[in-house]
Amino acid sequence: MFCSRWIKYGLMVFSLFFFVTYVMELDAYARIGGGRSSGSRGSRSYSSPSSPSASPSSPSRQQVGPTPSAPAPAPGGGLMRGMAGGLVGGLVGGMIGGMLFRSLGFGGGAGMGGSGIGIFEIVLIGAILYGIWWYIKKRRREAEATANPAAYRTAEMPEQQQRGFAPTYGQQAPEAEIAAGIGYVRQMDSSFDEQKFKDQSMDAFFKVQGAWANRDMSGIRNMFTDEMYRIIQGDADELKQKKQINRLENIAVRKIELSEVWQEEGKDFITVRFAANLLDYTTDETSLNVISGSKTEPVKFEEFWTYTRPVGNNPWQLSAINQP
Repeated sequence: MFCSRWIKYGLMVFSLFFFVTYVMELDAYARIGGGRSSGSRGSRSYSSPSSPSASPSSPSRQQVGPTPSAPAPAPGGGLMRGMAGGLVGGLVGGMIGGMLFRSLGFGGGAGMGGSGIGIFEIVLIGAILYGIWWYIKKRRREAEATANPAAYRTAEMPEQQQRGFAPTYGQQAPEAEIAAGIGYVRQMDSSFDEQKFKDQSMDAFFKVQGAWANRDMSGIRNMFTDEMYRIIQGDADELKQKKQINRLENIAVRKIELSEVWQEEGKDFITVRFAANLLDYTTDETSLNVISGSKTEPVKFEEFWTYTRPVGNNPWQLSAINQP
């Protein structure tokens, strides 16, 4: 009976560890940026990009990976992996506590070593659920603590400083605000052309997707800000470590439009809305077996890519990718 009980304990630990660290992270890095928001949009980093042409009938993105609304943590483990460690530690502690619990005469004859679920198993499951809730709450508080100082600094800035040369966000219709923003950009760069910028953004979109599929962003390093390069290359390196390849095929951009244009602290910012579809699936590097996604079902998605540069006729760099 003792052996049977510990076999069941071991299976429980293994199953939970496998589920948390493997199954729940299968889609973590599907498509560039993992389907999450990352990077910096200046003082607008904590506001959602606007969709000038979006309507309730617009197709929503069919999720491949999680899309958290909080700022994304730096790559190198992530929430799921940390939670896995917490769960395994909790289970080990629970087993030790269970031995003490039973040694004091509690739990009765039922349970993992008996014919049903006893009070110890109920307490253990409750402790696991509480641990998960506590850990998620703790990580959210940490994320808020990281984000809030910048948000507070922005809130404390005088109104003119917050908006730089641009009009106050949200007080004009999107089209009017975009037109005003373009006017401010042209004050320092008379050669700026909206259509040319869209064409350049389209080229950048395909180049970045191609580099991501190859898991090597070094060839287009100059297209990213330092922060964005670290994030994307870090995700690509993690795919390499897992010996996985995220394959992106049949990419078709259905719409591209300017979403926001503004200036602040001596920089131009332009956010572009992409509506596209593609085949997005992840394979094992050796066996080429599909781990997640589909080779036949296209994924429709909408993303906002923000480019920035010092004001004037300077090269643009990708500084953020945001989900709707």
